[in-house]
Amino acid sequence: MNPRTVSAINGWRWIAAAFHLFAKAPVMWMVLNLMLVVLWLLSFLIPFLGAVIFNLLSMVFFAGLLMACLAAERGERLHPGYLLAGFNLNARALIIVGGVYLLGQLMVTAVVWMNIDPKVMEMIKPGVMPGPETATALIQAMRMPLMIAMVLYLPLLMAIWFAPALIIFENLDALTAMRQSFKANVMNTLPMLIYGLALFGLLSIATIPFFLGLAVLLPVTFCSVYTSYMDIFRGQAPLPAKP
Repeated sequence: MNPRTVSAINGWRWIAAAFHLFAKAPVMWMVLNLMLVVLWLLSFLIPFLGAVIFNLLSMVFFAGLLMACLAAERGERLHPGYLLAGFNLNARALIIVGGVYLLGQLMVTAVVWMNIDPKVMEMIKPGVMPGPETATALIQAMRMPLMIAMVLYLPLLMAIWFAPALIIFENLDALTAMRQSFKANVMNTLPMLIYGLALFGLLSIATIPFFLGLAVLLPVTFCSVYTSYMDIFRGQAPLPAKP
């Protein structure tokens, strides 16, 4: 299954099509994503190990949400069980992708910490708000580590973005899925850029008031991964932005 290059405007159309899928069952979509958030919060009850387990299983949960997208597109009724549907698919490959993502995040974090000036940490005092001068110095000191983090994290994100969909819909192994995902992102740099900027703009709106808009934006984001996958890998044009 080879990816294709699509028009730049499709970056926005993926989001419009995702809203279309969300509108088919908005309450259940919010329930599914609330369940995922609750699982994430519960993982913190087990120090370190909980976070590791959640990250390893994150792609399995994501695969379940992708299956829910397919069901919604077919007009089928959604139910909470879709969150665990990934366990009935190629769970091993999905866990491998989750492991690669976890390892990649740890490596990026380690590199960033190695590039932070120790004097910067001395500026941070627990429970004390930094003054204007200190805040400015912190921002300047963190600029390079954050740039390094972005440079290192982006290829990792590109490799795992479509991987769960390729595993469950195309029956690819984990490494092949990640290679194809990375290739698809490289071939569609412009539409992915527009897509990312649009999501960032929607995120800014969703945080007002009290982050309530995330109840809609989070499931829409998951749905947009499905719509972009169907466009790039299946040649299925994004759905119109109508419920």
